[in-house]
Amino acid sequence: MTKLLFKKDINDVVSLLLNDEIVAFPTDTVFGIGVLYTSKKAIEKMKKAKGRDADKPFPLMVANAKQLDEVAYISDRERKIVERFMPGALTLVLKRKDSIKKEYVNGFDTVAIRIPDDPFVLKLLRKVGPMFVTSANLSGQAAGNSHQEVLQQLDNRIAGVVRGKSLSHVASTIIDCSGEQLKCLREGTISFKEVQDYAR
Repeated sequence: MTKLLFKKDINDVVSLLLNDEIVAFPTDTVFGIGVLYTSKKAIEKMKKAKGRDADKPFPLMVANAKQLDEVAYISDRERKIVERFMPGALTLVLKRKDSIKKEYVNGFDTVAIRIPDDPFVLKLLRKVGPMFVTSANLSGQAAGNSHQEVLQQLDNRIAGVVRGKSLSHVASTIIDCSGEQLKCLREGTISFKEVQDYAR
């Protein structure tokens, strides 16, 4: 049975994550489930819990620009975007560094990264380091926005869920920065044009 937790139980959340478990928590976009980015065992568990295509890698959350630098290559253009729009509902696809094992991102040379605008999640990321985080739902189903909605889909499939509601029902904007030209892969509350204009 999935354990219900409060935000004040952050040390219990940390303990579960350090033991290769999956935990769900509210974020500034939709509810997320996450695992440590260094745990192959937990990554495989999360794919199974969601019923996700084994070839589809998970996006990464980091606490700050320092953690971002540890896992991805970032140019002046991307640094400018990070300084303006992060923390926030923006995900950047960047060239990954070797600190992220190739097998953990299904052989891709890139990784999608976001700094969430949520005090609890940022505190968690500062405690445990970068995490692979994806929407808290079964693949193909609607993303959950409360711990009750998450449990309807994922009870007994994940170790813990932090009580609460996500701040938005809209997933983040995703922009591919791995090439010379920026490409919008998904538009959310932050418009692609706004990012493009600022990055010029």
